[in-house]
Amino acid sequence: MPAPKIPICQSIARAVCDHGVDTMFGLMGDANLFMVDAYVRGCGGRFVPATHEGSGVLMALAYTLTSGRIGVATVTHGPALTNCVTALTEAVRGHVPLVLLAGDTPVANPRHLQSIDQREVVKATGAGFIQLRAPETASADVAHAFYRARVERRPVVLNMPADFMWEEVEHVTRVLNVFDTPGEVAEGGILDEAIGMIASARRPVILAGGGAIGARDQLIRLADRLEAPLATTLKAKGLFNGHPYTMDIFGTLSTPAAYDIIGQADCIVCFGAALHDFTTDRGRLMKGKRIIQVDIAPSAIGGGVHPDAALVADAGLTADKIVYWLDAAEIPPSGFTKELDAETLRAHPVGPNRAGDGCVNYVRALERLEAALPQDRTLVTDGGRFMTEVWCRVSVPDPKSFVPTVNFGSIGLGLPEAIGAALGRPDRPVVLFTGDGGFMMGGINEFNTAVRLGLDLIVIVANDSAYGAEHVQFRDRQMDPSLSQFNWPSFAAVATVLGGQGVTVRSLPDLEAALAALDNRDRPVLIELKLDPNDVPPMRA
Repeated sequence: MPAPKIPICQSIARAVCDHGVDTMFGLMGDANLFMVDAYVRGCGGRFVPATHEGSGVLMALAYTLTSGRIGVATVTHGPALTNCVTALTEAVRGHVPLVLLAGDTPVANPRHLQSIDQREVVKATGAGFIQLRAPETASADVAHAFYRARVERRPVVLNMPADFMWEEVEHVTRVLNVFDTPGEVAEGGILDEAIGMIASARRPVILAGGGAIGARDQLIRLADRLEAPLATTLKAKGLFNGHPYTMDIFGTLSTPAAYDIIGQADCIVCFGAALHDFTTDRGRLMKGKRIIQVDIAPSAIGGGVHPDAALVADAGLTADKIVYWLDAAEIPPSGFTKELDAETLRAHPVGPNRAGDGCVNYVRALERLEAALPQDRTLVTDGGRFMTEVWCRVSVPDPKSFVPTVNFGSIGLGLPEAIGAALGRPDRPVVLFTGDGGFMMGGINEFNTAVRLGLDLIVIVANDSAYGAEHVQFRDRQMDPSLSQFNWPSFAAVATVLGGQGVTVRSLPDLEAALAALDNRDRPVLIELKLDPNDVPPMRA
């Protein structure tokens, strides 16, 4: 007998569940509310309501990064979708696969007040777009969206006209099972050239980016075989924790000692790293060196620096093959690590304390927070002037416990992503660092969401009562910086009113009291660091 027919809104909800999705983020409106209701009440899914549509997409983004599963968000039409433009662009630039179920205005009413060409809006962000073609294709279109998100490694928007939602169809389970971890092995003349460059190097360095996180052991084996120090890009922060010759982050965020060592290197072997300006210090760190670039994504090669040898191949398999041929040819190790002082590789200078009355020194506060915050944390960072010191001084257990919102250069994305990270990895506390401007832009509106969800979240707000990067530029040109300054409300008081616990820190003794209170936290905590805008270290760029 044929299966009973159900409304499209229920079929879409079932199709999402068919893909193993148990959590959906977003905001309801008249084009998606019945689908959300069917997902929760009919399928037993969990819906996490955001207060802003873009926040729902950011939550799904961070959920993807920390859980390893494809995050799903949903919004209604028109202004709801345009509110997601920054979030979608952030996900596109970060190569994060997620699915956004976006309602659309009724096909039969082209003059609808909220009508807009949603395909063109999505195209501008670089995300994929799939039109729900007809009621009977709903489950297949959902499956196609998940497939494309996974293999294209970017967000895909499924566009759902509102007037389809109550059409009835027979639901058919459709899931495209895809093997999406190709393991190409480098071979041929270019591999021979690359191995020759590595074998002749006297001061090689191994650099790993976000595309090489799964190859940790193989890259360490190669580095040890060459006696070469290791480094990572920002997105691979923490990958080589515990190795005596890891320099941590490569580039403008390096320690002075590491920067000097990179300058002495004659060969950089890069795995899964796109080599953008911050990693290469606008190309300065690559001058006079042989560059070998290995990446599974062809588009990542040659975008920032033109390599001497490029291999579109798997990082781990390529590292193993290089070791094999070095051994076969009996190439001696470089001896570079024997010249290095391991104790200085990761030491960032603290600098002077110029904080005015009623303010705490930011760097000293970070040093203390690094030691006192939960060590098994997931670290999330917002954008802005304050974050470079956090990236340098606050550690993470591993790269999958680190969510930097750096792909589009926006501020205000941190708290929504902290919520998604907490739900993607609920076994550990989340620590978010954000600036005052970023918190006002995208933090206050979602802090209560974290409270409602009962998340183990610690928010550190660096508050210099200014847009810091702009304040510095005014000051550097001996101009009046007052246009960049703001008389914000007390963030600690706001956090308490929103149901959390807020603490203001104006001195290191205040910080000790705030840290002591963390031991008994039972709700999201916000620590507001009151900073002198003239005492904040400059961005490392």
